[in-house]
Amino acid sequence: MSKATILAEKHRRNGAELVEEDGWLLPKYFGAPAEEYAAVRSAAGLMDLCHHAVVRLTGPDRVSFLQGMVSNDVKKLAAGAGAYAAVLDVNGKILADLRVLCAEDSFILLLLERLKGKIIDHLNRYLVADEVEIEDPDGRYGMISVQGQHALFLLSAVAPHQDPPVHMFSHAVLRIAGREVRVVRTTHTGEEGFDLLVETQDVMDVVEELERAGAALAVRWVGLEAQEILRVEAGLPRYGVDMDEDHLLLETGMDHAVSFNKGCYLGQEVIERIHSRGHVNRKLTGLLLDGTAAAARGDAVFVEDKGVGKITSSVFSPRLHRPIAMAYLQRDYWEPAIDVAIRSGKREIAATVAVLPFVYSTSP
Repeated sequence: MSKATILAEKHRRNGAELVEEDGWLLPKYFGAPAEEYAAVRSAAGLMDLCHHAVVRLTGPDRVSFLQGMVSNDVKKLAAGAGAYAAVLDVNGKILADLRVLCAEDSFILLLLERLKGKIIDHLNRYLVADEVEIEDPDGRYGMISVQGQHALFLLSAVAPHQDPPVHMFSHAVLRIAGREVRVVRTTHTGEEGFDLLVETQDVMDVVEELERAGAALAVRWVGLEAQEILRVEAGLPRYGVDMDEDHLLLETGMDHAVSFNKGCYLGQEVIERIHSRGHVNRKLTGLLLDGTAAAARGDAVFVEDKGVGKITSSVFSPRLHRPIAMAYLQRDYWEPAIDVAIRSGKREIAATVAVLPFVYSTSP
């Protein structure tokens, strides 16, 4: 049975159609996906991310333990800094992607709620003699995201005379509507953005303050349909769609999630072997499609009669006025402007290889 976020009834009252996503009921749209998309590109949008979860690591050995469990270098993080990383298995396959936030006395991991149990079990499996506590504050927090050109303006309006986090994945505790909120600088759209981690009982107060201040900035709530278009235009892989346990981290193109000089961690041997030989055999790549219809996930990509890849995500891009897609392609077909064909049901769609992201941020 799908879970409802704390904002579900509010979304219904605002005219949202709720659909199941990652085991949660989330708004598909609020009546006008095109306007929701445009709000993010020209002003700012609010997104319900309460289907994300928190895992907290404390204890004197937390740094050395986590350093050996994720792909990026967390040992170098000072309090208030953060990093994007992945949890890998021994074969270098992706168990989850997450954001690691370094606090004064803990690490805070942000990830999809549906992956939380798997990752806690995985961490506990390797927790032997380390003095580390792995905490699951289940249901204690909700998450709202502010994304778009005016995201910083909105944050400044609701948290005046306070310093927002500056660098990507950095974070700070600010007061909004009289409540403590951990604000994380991050993007889900390619535009400027901030995730707001809020204690559950304070979510409504913070949301109402965001709506009040956002009225003057043409801020809108943004549903899954517009979020997906923004994500694909930004070339951001999504776990369970563009990557999963069948994929190596370096196949996703997310090199910013990897440290190649941090030393040993689970899955590092495979990553280092790939890095030293200089390439993977397949990689997540962009495609520009002809026509007006997007492809379907799982559609095969061909060059002449040779299968060279598969589609993972595809949308119609309002910015480019054409369909676009992300696909895993074999190594000989990564160069931009290579012509390919997508077989989608009984259709064949002409396409060309493109560099990710498709759309670069329009934020200052």
